[in-house]
Amino acid sequence: MQDRSRASMRPLTAGMSRMLYTAGGLVFAVGITLYLLTEQTDRFFAWTIQSALTAAFLGASYWSACVLEVMSARQRWWSHARIAVPAVISFTALTLVVTLLHIERFHFGVPDLFTRAGTWFWLAVYAFVPIIMSILLVFQLRQPGGDPPRESPMPLWMRATQTGIAVLFLPLGIALLLAPTVAAPVWPWALTPLTARAIGAWLIGLGIAAGHAAYEADLLRARPMLVSSVVFGVLQFVALARYPGELAWGSPNGWIYLLVLVVLLLVGLYGWVAGRQVGGHAPAAERA
Repeated sequence: MQDRSRASMRPLTAGMSRMLYTAGGLVFAVGITLYLLTEQTDRFFAWTIQSALTAAFLGASYWSACVLEVMSARQRWWSHARIAVPAVISFTALTLVVTLLHIERFHFGVPDLFTRAGTWFWLAVYAFVPIIMSILLVFQLRQPGGDPPRESPMPLWMRATQTGIAVLFLPLGIALLLAPTVAAPVWPWALTPLTARAIGAWLIGLGIAAGHAAYEADLLRARPMLVSSVVFGVLQFVALARYPGELAWGSPNGWIYLLVLVVLLLVGLYGWVAGRQVGGHAPAAERA
């Protein structure tokens, strides 16, 4: 009976799995540049970021996205992997728009061949990834089968927390994208219009992932996002320890930022541990 039930579930397609692995590798590589070579973006990144804390924030975001995408790629069932897909498509499409809006700030014409090639590769990635993943999503949704039952229902307080994160991140991200000079003072350290929009794209992606987790309402389905939240929180705290002088510690915005990081870290950690306990009795939920 159990085998018959599994046979009716919609699997994660090989194409979507490979695309998620590929996206995970790409964001990991970008994270190396931004998080480890934070003060050398003029040489190793697509545009020069003067604020080290901004570069580290973006690097931490890329590395946490790597966790989300690779963990999703390893899943057996679509229901346990799909939490990554809307967020990735939205973020990559928005980042392409940000790139085109600020094209003059990018290193397309610098003398250094390595930097120039990396910048063109950046443009190619953000031009093609959202298109390819959207096409793969169509094929994925055409696969026969349904969702397995929710094996680990998300507690109501956690669903409320994820909804709250979405409600906070999405409007702020939209504001930073549409009106960066107006919305930037809300952020707890100084931003340029380009970095404000880059962070706005990330906030929208993170907000979509949080809202998606609340919708799925299952710890196993949301596990990739929950683990990535832990990585995001830890790396952002390390970034603050590296560059403490940039944060407006005396402002309410600074303390709200710290509070949000704590919530992301603790809620993600709780969900990760609780999901592992259930996942140990449900090995079929994962590819490996």
